[in-house]
Amino acid sequence: MDAIIPLLSDPAAWIALITLVVLEVVLGIDNLIFISILSNKLPAHQQQIARRIGIGLALIMRLALLTMIAFIVGLTDPVFDLGITGPPGEHGEPTFETQFSWRDIILISGGLFLLWKATKEIHHTVDPEPSGAALDKKGLVATNFAATIAQIIALDMVFSIDSILTAVGMTDDVPIMMAAVIITVMVMLVAADPLANFIDKNPTVVMLALGFLLMIGAVLIADGFGVHVPKGYIYTAMAFSALVEALNIFARKGREKTRGAAPTTTTGDSE
Repeated sequence: MDAIIPLLSDPAAWIALITLVVLEVVLGIDNLIFISILSNKLPAHQQQIARRIGIGLALIMRLALLTMIAFIVGLTDPVFDLGITGPPGEHGEPTFETQFSWRDIILISGGLFLLWKATKEIHHTVDPEPSGAALDKKGLVATNFAATIAQIIALDMVFSIDSILTAVGMTDDVPIMMAAVIITVMVMLVAADPLANFIDKNPTVVMLALGFLLMIGAVLIADGFGVHVPKGYIYTAMAFSALVEALNIFARKGREKTRGAAPTTTTGDSE
């Protein structure tokens, strides 16, 4: 408490908190999309429970990781090196590297999992009829509550580590990090049901969200190999795609209203 009170009267601390909350909310969108898609595959009575558990676990993981700051920062230390580097880039640095830390390994594993999961869900969306192939056996993963929670936990861990490393880069004050994490998770909790319902009512948004997960998975893998894609590019592309999809939704609703009103107009004219 003695450490927190001085922070409350420090304008720099408030600026750091607000900045960190905004950044963490943006980063949390990825996590929330994944939770929403997975929970929507469950029976209706289990969907909200799965979302609450997933977001609650995200909060617990982030707070637990914040108590191990030294350990988390240590995850960036190299574990092994394959001794291969890419050709020099624009500033003379190698375009990729094979010196891996535990953070890199976690990001690559999480990225591969996202690519696998998004590809699997896209396959089910494009070809909903089971064909007997292992990829098509939805009951094994998609609609099983325990398996869904296990997948959410796995990705929560990846997103949590990325989130905490971002927080460490923004401020050295653990109370500010904890406050930002709590506020961010509360925002996620409030937004979870509306986002999941919106995705469920607009099937084309599911494909867009899965496309986002494919992109995020590829970016995580690239980051693990030392190829850092600016986050601004990623979120600008996501925002533009979301805007185009929103226009498509409005256009479809306009056409539906026109078709719905057409019979009434015809009847009136005939009278």
